[in-house]
Amino acid sequence: MAKVCVVTGGSAGIGEAVVKLLTSKGYRVFNLDLHSSATGEYIHCDVTSAEHIATAVARVLSEAGRIDVLVSNAGIHFSGNIETTSEEELDRVLSINVKGAYYLLQAVLPVMRQQLAGSIILMGSDQSIIAKRNSFAYNMSKAALASMAKTTALDYAEYGIRANAVCPGTIETPLYHQAIDRYCERSGSDKVEVHKEEAALQPIGRLGQPDEVAALVALLAGDDARFITGSLQVIDGGYTAQ
Repeated sequence: MAKVCVVTGGSAGIGEAVVKLLTSKGYRVFNLDLHSSATGEYIHCDVTSAEHIATAVARVLSEAGRIDVLVSNAGIHFSGNIETTSEEELDRVLSINVKGAYYLLQAVLPVMRQQLAGSIILMGSDQSIIAKRNSFAYNMSKAALASMAKTTALDYAEYGIRANAVCPGTIETPLYHQAIDRYCERSGSDKVEVHKEEAALQPIGRLGQPDEVAALVALLAGDDARFITGSLQVIDGGYTAQ
């Protein structure tokens, strides 16, 4: 019987790469996203709504009967320091990036606890580990996800549930390009040059790709990672090693 995986934000970028890879490996994958996709079994879901998530999880259980892997990937980026970040903007980042994961784990953990098995993967960031300039709200949200992975790992290890955070560096996704576009609009910089500069910042000399992050997620989802829990798995081309 195929293992069942739930992925949030699986219609684009890293999430889409995760859905495609796990599907190719024989998982039955449900994609919870606001935007429809032919990738995986799509369920419309707003992660800022506990009710939406509860309904989506109930549908997964009615159709598949269990949840073996949970990938909490939905998130947004926001640039700004503490003075230039409004309360509304802070609330939006935390609502999607942090509370979305909170609602999701609250809905899925009882299922995994009853199964006495499960792998939870939170999509963190290199900013789960280090700080970056002009990233007050986003940095805070990704640091919170690192904490969530660790505390969940400790609280649920006795039930055979593992929890880890994947911490990508600069990955070439639609989210990356949107952030670069906004920066170029504000600064008047040339996008091609900014893209080159971003690549040059990485010790490995290039940006990461979504399928590379998906491969790490697939490892953590499977039995080969059965002794890995409570970890922050960095995949950043060496950026945080500097």
